[in-house]
Amino acid sequence: MALIQPPMLTHGGTHPARAFRMMIRDLACGNSGVTEGNDLKVREWATPGAGVRVGDGSAVVGGAAWGQGSYTQYNVGDAIVPIAPTGSSARSDLICLRVEDPDYEGNRNPAADEIGYFHVVSGVSATTKTVPPGMTAIPLARLNLPANTATVTNAMVVDLRQIANPRRDRRLYTAFPSTLSELKYQDNKWHAWPTSASWAVPIPAWAVSAKAVITIAGLRMARADVFASMQTKLGADLGDNTAIDDDQGANTRRQTIVVADNITISAAQRGTTQTLSLQTYMSKSETGDLGVDSSTSIIADVEFTEGVL
Repeated sequence: MALIQPPMLTHGGTHPARAFRMMIRDLACGNSGVTEGNDLKVREWATPGAGVRVGDGSAVVGGAAWGQGSYTQYNVGDAIVPIAPTGSSARSDLICLRVEDPDYEGNRNPAADEIGYFHVVSGVSATTKTVPPGMTAIPLARLNLPANTATVTNAMVVDLRQIANPRRDRRLYTAFPSTLSELKYQDNKWHAWPTSASWAVPIPAWAVSAKAVITIAGLRMARADVFASMQTKLGADLGDNTAIDDDQGANTRRQTIVVADNITISAAQRGTTQTLSLQTYMSKSETGDLGVDSSTSIIADVEFTEGVL
């Protein structure tokens, strides 16, 4: 097949609709999905009944055929989607945003019919997460409906939305202790240490998760064997423990320690600034000390990621 002519936005040219759809596809990096975390969320009716509502938002829907390109669609207000009641057996229904372009499927008339619409695929598997092959659509939710049910509640809604191009925000923070700071206590307790490992971190309003990797290069150990644990702390949220288990005796030595964690961002934290820090647990089973000093570098690598809400 030859190149589609003329190239987009050539003055004086006539451009087919497909050229615009291919531009949408390219700008969306070939991805499909909703635009932001709250877009096109499927919920029960304000008074639960025989259907669901799809909220405000927009999406990119990639065509099922190669060269079809992608479509953009947006919804304003709650769209009501009726759901047929179940009989004596349970049933699962898939709620999709579908585009039925007559150039590729169906016989809808763009001048009179809805080309983009919310579509119910009834009787799918209870584990279905994707639209049927050959359908130009994106999944929004699956309804797992019990038997003899005419009322849909949020408990029956499984959110299947994905963000087409989720935003990410990654920043590096550093700290360089100027003097020796030791943690000497062998008390089976947690301590806010090293105190220099503390940063004010702005959390994007759209973030739903974060990855934090804190590296301590040149962590000092002295006087005896050391057994300790470290964990990240973002606001009040604590990460998993990373063990520090050193059996090199009384000599002064150094190691590089990496503490990493996946962090779920709560609604209350989004759009706020929280303190990212480390805390350290000193075990009584060993009597060695930890320290950081001017030969220590501390690096925090933090990446926030957008997701559906």
